[in-house]
Amino acid sequence: MFFLIAKKRFAFIFVVLIAASSLNSIAGSDVASTAVVCAPTSENINAGDLSIFSSASPPAHEIREIAWLVLGISAAIFVVVEGVLVWSIIRFRKRARDAGEPVQVFGSNPVELAWTVIPTIIVFVLALATLRTIREVQLTEAPEGSLNVDVIAHQWWWEYRIPNLDGNGTIVTANELVVPVGRPIWLTLQSADVIHSFWIPQLNGKTDIIPNHANHTWFQAERAGIFLGQCAEYCGKQHANMLLRVTAVDDAAFKAWCVHQSSPVVSDPSVEQGRDMFLNLACMNCHAIDGVSGGSFGPNLTHLMSRTTIGSGVAPLNPTTLRAWVDDPQNLKVGCNMPSLELDPNQLDAIVAYLLTLK
Repeated sequence: MFFLIAKKRFAFIFVVLIAASSLNSIAGSDVASTAVVCAPTSENINAGDLSIFSSASPPAHEIREIAWLVLGISAAIFVVVEGVLVWSIIRFRKRARDAGEPVQVFGSNPVELAWTVIPTIIVFVLALATLRTIREVQLTEAPEGSLNVDVIAHQWWWEYRIPNLDGNGTIVTANELVVPVGRPIWLTLQSADVIHSFWIPQLNGKTDIIPNHANHTWFQAERAGIFLGQCAEYCGKQHANMLLRVTAVDDAAFKAWCVHQSSPVVSDPSVEQGRDMFLNLACMNCHAIDGVSGGSFGPNLTHLMSRTTIGSGVAPLNPTTLRAWVDDPQNLKVGCNMPSLELDPNQLDAIVAYLLTLK
């Protein structure tokens, strides 16, 4: 009986791992190795490799290795158990010359010992491998030379606070994180509301984000590119659309990005009407724009148009989707916490024109 139960469990694990690997591989093709930091696009923004087996960071490598170990052991058990089962079916099938009930054998000490000792050894090996992986992935302090980033999870978007390279102030952005290639990134994870989970399969493992408690995780992108992820803990209606997007660039591009994000908002007299509407309506109460408004409930919009997506990755950011979002966010992200202000067409055009200058 134990033998049959073990067979079923290991076969189930094997099938699940194979299915997960296949689905992750189907999720998308590899992204280009050269990242464009400030170039909104209309292409498929969620096309990318989400497989844990396409790792591009030390923590992800460790997770990949233990996944292969578990998959290999499970596959070996599956082959042995199924092989014995098929052999038994063929070898001991009933034949025409057989008469009466076959000889009944009650127990076998060697067999009992084998299927007790072998699973114990397997579990012991997997436990040791898991402990080693946890030690390598879950560091207790930031790696030397790391870039410290504060991550605040909201329903249903991400806030990033990155220290400016010149040590003067903090860059505040939303949903899209830009990091330098080859440098450890130490993330301090906090929640503004409920439990979330930070997960970028190619860069790191899942780490829960718990209200009133700071967790930490880290990664180090080994190549330039765009790495996609997902909140991995159910957090409400739009959990599935709480997407992650990390862009890894070389040092020069990262420094240029920091300089751009630290630059003041351009004052364009041609969109002054839209700016005034932004300040006179509820927009300023939720959204911060450096030097203009100090809202904190919604994403910081200081350099909104330098991002690629809107609504935490639900749509590409362009004038059309921006206008649709401002008009009624529920059309793009049903259940999100931003209401429609029911603006008339002239008001809508004026505010969108102003937001388009926030580059």
